[in-house]
This record gives sequence, structure tokens and C-alpha cells, in this order.
Amino acid sequence: MRDLRAGVIGVGHLGQHHARLYASIPGVRLVGVTDQSAERAQEIAGRHSAQFYRNPEDLLSDIDLVSVAVPTSSHYAVAKRCLESGKHVLVEKPIAVQPAEAHELVALAKAKGCRLQVGHSERFNPIMRTMRPHIQRPVFIEAHRQSGYSPRGTDVDVVLDLMIHDLDLVLSFNPGPVEEVRASGVAVLSPTIDIAQARIQFRSGCVANLTASRVSTHKMRRLRLFQRDNYLSIDFQARQAIISRRRIVPGALPDLDAETFQGNTDEPLKLQLESFIQAIQAGTRPEVSGEEGAAALDVAHLVLAAIAAHAARVR
Repeated sequence: MRDLRAGVIGVGHLGQHHARLYASIPGVRLVGVTDQSAERAQEIAGRHSAQFYRNPEDLLSDIDLVSVAVPTSSHYAVAKRCLESGKHVLVEKPIAVQPAEAHELVALAKAKGCRLQVGHSERFNPIMRTMRPHIQRPVFIEAHRQSGYSPRGTDVDVVLDLMIHDLDLVLSFNPGPVEEVRASGVAVLSPTIDIAQARIQFRSGCVANLTASRVSTHKMRRLRLFQRDNYLSIDFQARQAIISRRRIVPGALPDLDAETFQGNTDEPLKLQLESFIQAIQAGTRPEVSGEEGAAALDVAHLVLAAIAAHAARVR
């Protein structure tokens, strides 16, 4: 079996790492890259002995699969063109800006027989993969995702920029249909919402409280899940987790036993790309499919609608 030929469209902050990893993963060969900045594309191509393409159309004619790592506002247009060309696509999160765009991409991938994966890299964080078997039916989920301000990513609000990670994770725990969403948010340093908080209630009874900020003084990536007899605390940055389980000793008050877990040092993006390549080779559904990316975007827009409704009430 010949190596799959890979390309990267957009080699900025994230795309450069897609290129680096495609150049090192067995079973795939980095053919070339393209970017709005020809100078940047030439630099990254030269770094990995790949070809610089001035025109994305020329790149598409020479490859089997492509990572789309352009600004979020361009995800839909670029991914659509790649799928129309019959290429397997990994598009960075979120899959698109508007839900209708996301569902169109899903339908197009199906019509073309292409794999469409969405870059929700937190699914591939080693500590998440370690803890996944311990997550059964959470009744309450709490997430905090904070970072300092950077102009990068501010072409969309913080819900699509950061909270979308936790929306995808929550949905991956299969809580069922959304019943109610309450949310609030404010713009601080950018023209769009920079801090957001959402309370999502699912028909199953599960409740998720999510907080996202891109104007914080320190970085935080934490998730807590409360289940019937235990709760899990996951720190994505430290790749550490704790499970606290109820312990009952006859004649004594109930207590908790805590077990600590440490994730390995594997690079989440590498695991993500390897998963994408395996899905192509096996002809199977990607681990984070286009359908799942669209589902997370659907709920993100429920959050945005709730923020708008709340803002209208407090004016």
C-alpha cells in the first residue's frame, strides 16, 4: 500500500504542527503546504522538504488528504472546496461558523465518500483517553477553560473559540438531547464575546455548567464530572486526574477514597492525525466525525442565542 499524500492549507500557529507531524508519521507523506502568506508557506515547506503551493487548487490535485487550519471564518469555504475535490478533510475546530454550513459539509463528505474529521484535540489528550472508561453517566458536569488574550482566534467569539472544546466533550458523554440553555457573556477586549458562562440541562437530567474566558490572567483547562458513587476531576494541562469514590465502613461515617491518574506525554495532535489516517485507510468513521463537530456547533449556537436573550433582558 502506497503512502497517503497529505497537504496542509494554512500553516500558521496550528497548521505548522500539522505539517510537522505529517512529515513524521508512517504511512503518510507530506506533499506540500499553502498559506495566504507565501513567505510563511515557503518557510514551512522548506523545513519539512515539502513543496510550496501558491494556489490551493494545485495542492489539491496532488494529494489524498488535507488539514484545513485557516482562520475559523474560512473553515466552511476551504473545507467545502477540498471535499468537492474528493479529498479526505481534517478541519480544525469548530467545523464552521454557522450550523447550516456544518451540516452541508457533513452531507457533502457523505456524497463524495470522503472522511471528514473535526480537530477537537482535547478528545486525544492522554489523560482524557485514560479517564474515558471511568465516565459512565454523569449527572453534573463543570468545565473551566481560560486563557490570556491573543488576537489569534478573535474572528469568532469565545464560545466558538474555546467553549466549543468542552461542548464537544460533554456531548461525547452521551447526555441526550438538550432541554434548556441559560447563558451570559460579555465582550472585553475584542468586538465579540470574550467571557461566557452557560448552564445546559439535558433531557436525561444531566446538567453542565461551562465557563470560558480568553481574557484571564492564567491558563486553565479543567473538567469535573459527578456520578452516582464518585466524581472525577481532570486537569488537561497537567494531564492529571483524580477519582474520588464513596467508601462505607460499618460503624463509621461515609468517606472518600481518592485515586490519582497521570496521562502520558503523547502529543494530542499526533494522536489525532494518526486517528484520521487510520480512518481513511480502514474506510471507517473518524473518531471525531463531521456529525459530531456539527452537533457541538449546534449547541454552541444555542448558547449564543441564550447569551443574546440574556443581554436583551438586562439592557
